[in-house]
Amino acid sequence: MEKVIIEPTRTTPLINFDPDEGILEMKGRSSPENSIQFYQRVLDNLDEFAESDGQAFTANIAFEYFNTSSSKCLFDIFKRLSKIENAGKTITINWYYEEGDDDMMEAGEDYSDLLDLDFNFFEIEEDDL
Repeated sequence: MEKVIIEPTRTTPLINFDPDEGILEMKGRSSPENSIQFYQRVLDNLDEFAESDGQAFTANIAFEYFNTSSSKCLFDIFKRLSKIENAGKTITINWYYEEGDDDMMEAGEDYSDLLDLDFNFFEIEEDDL
């Protein structure tokens, strides 16, 4: 497993995956040309984490926007987190959304419901996203 750090751009989010710390942070906007290719390293590392000795994992998710192809990749990421949880590891998912952004809050609720995962929801000020 490798640490993955991807700096944000106008169309891609910040990604910080640190398997040693058991943490994944994704923040910003997600509308890359090829979402599957962009998120593949995260997916691969989550698969490896599921097989590792790590016992706890935290995902901090703070999107201001993501497109349809990114939403499929996020679904795949949450499926991996569900698999990790089903392997007996502790999973914490923190979903941050801008104040008043009901659509983004509901997107998190949908992922939570679809995959039967517990999310912690945090409304934050726009400047904090």
